[in-house]
Amino acid sequence: MSKVYFYYSAMNAGKSTVLLQASYNYQERGMRTLLFAPVVDQRAGIGRIASRIGLEANANPFSTTDDLFKNITTKHTEKKVSCVLIDEAQFLTRKQVEQLCRVADDLKVPVLCYGLRTDFQAQLFPGSAALLGLADDLIELKTICDCGRKATMNLRVGPDGKGLKEGEQIEIGGNERYVAMCRAHYHAALAP
Repeated sequence: MSKVYFYYSAMNAGKSTVLLQASYNYQERGMRTLLFAPVVDQRAGIGRIASRIGLEANANPFSTTDDLFKNITTKHTEKKVSCVLIDEAQFLTRKQVEQLCRVADDLKVPVLCYGLRTDFQAQLFPGSAALLGLADDLIELKTICDCGRKATMNLRVGPDGKGLKEGEQIEIGGNERYVAMCRAHYHAALAP
């Protein structure tokens, strides 16, 4: 039975690195993988997945209006797909998560999704909420706060380096905009 997996964490836990390694493992055994990356995140370019340690790969870009089941079915019909891997899965819609469940259930292709659980205000992203409810397996990838404790929060910082409490849910950025922290240091950074 194929499954939908959700690998989640705070920022800087190596989600893209793990995704690229998983894809490499399949390809090394002669199996075809399909990688997907959201068009909203263009830090590495549209249709590119890049990790902070330098690994990169081309990916199929997707927007919130794309039918992923239809897209994957077409590609699977042309040539067998052994695994589907989704980067920045928090940007999926619930409908797309349901489509990915159909990929696992109907096409019998495993789907590995990698993304953030929560935003900078500790609110679930729509894609993450759907994956937490629908994925077969939930796997937490861990990173650490400056204090050494597990980081579970994503602090958004302004140009002055101070934590921000307000703003749009989606604001793309890396280490210059976000800091992974434990909950205690997250709340301390937002205290007046």
